[in-house]
Amino acid sequence: MKKPVIQKQLIMVRMLYALTPILLVGTYFFGWRILMLVAVSFVFAFITEWIMVSRRNGKITYACFVTASLYGLSLPPTTPFWIAAVGAIIAILFGKEVFGGFGKNIFNPAIVGRAFVYVCFPIEITSQFVPVFRGFPGGFAHWSFVGLHKLPSYFQAQGVTLLDAVSGATPMWARREYGFVTDLVNLAFGNIGGVFIHKGNSYVLTAGSAGEVCSIMILLSCCYLLYTKTAQYRLFLGTIIGAVVLNVILRHILGLNEVPPVGFTLFSGALLYAAVFMVTDPVSAPNNKTAQWIYAIFIGMMIVLFRYKAVFSGGVAFSILLGNMLAPSLDLWIKRYKVYKKQKQGSAS
Repeated sequence: MKKPVIQKQLIMVRMLYALTPILLVGTYFFGWRILMLVAVSFVFAFITEWIMVSRRNGKITYACFVTASLYGLSLPPTTPFWIAAVGAIIAILFGKEVFGGFGKNIFNPAIVGRAFVYVCFPIEITSQFVPVFRGFPGGFAHWSFVGLHKLPSYFQAQGVTLLDAVSGATPMWARREYGFVTDLVNLAFGNIGGVFIHKGNSYVLTAGSAGEVCSIMILLSCCYLLYTKTAQYRLFLGTIIGAVVLNVILRHILGLNEVPPVGFTLFSGALLYAAVFMVTDPVSAPNNKTAQWIYAIFIGMMIVLFRYKAVFSGGVAFSILLGNMLAPSLDLWIKRYKVYKKQKQGSAS
């Protein structure tokens, strides 16, 4: 097999720059295992792309490493390494290479990998959320929260016994199922943990995936991407607008209190992480400016709708996949509409 040739892409290098502080913050909150989780994703994504591009005499692109980073940071902190490896292979193989490689894929590869492991390994994925480390040096002094049942000192500090704390819940799940609302400031900064009581039972408040926890850091990375014109502002802003508009309609106009307030919607879960790093993917998004607005607003609205009605409390991955399917048609429809409008104007004159 030929030695791999790596094609450097400036836009992807900037994406990696923007993801670096997200990775560091994730390490602070969850321990050094996060680095290993991303490293495993890197290795298997690289090997998969190397094998595939060697068969067509192509080049490995930096997009491979961006996909691995996005995918790895979207996983729960204690995800088994073998699941991370499987998802990374699926992301590159079925999210990109089956379409012919970089620039030809319809779907965002990282989302393909994340959705695959979510559907195939729901117990391993949904049961792997844990509280964050706090204080200094935080997770930099630890490998990982191995498992809730192995944290007697953590529970003792919260004033409950191991028998009481039988399960955990992320902020979205805690609000939806138990009516517990996480403080907005803690949501924004990622300081998520502790124990709450519901109907006499104790539950551990757990954080989400490493990449989605600290909203403030995500927004700072967003500023860098927008300033360097690496990310398209229409795609980011449209996602936020779509989520806010449907949230207001459902909660304040239709009176559906099951839908959380706007602030909670924006700062909980993976909405901001996806809006900044995944919806803005230039390959799977439309090219037309009007289509980009429609595409992003649609994804933002679908995220809110999935969170309200779906069995799972997230829905970001499936919202983006639906948007990816819609993107080519949006470009085509708007192009045809412009041609039709021009022809109509010509005939009228």
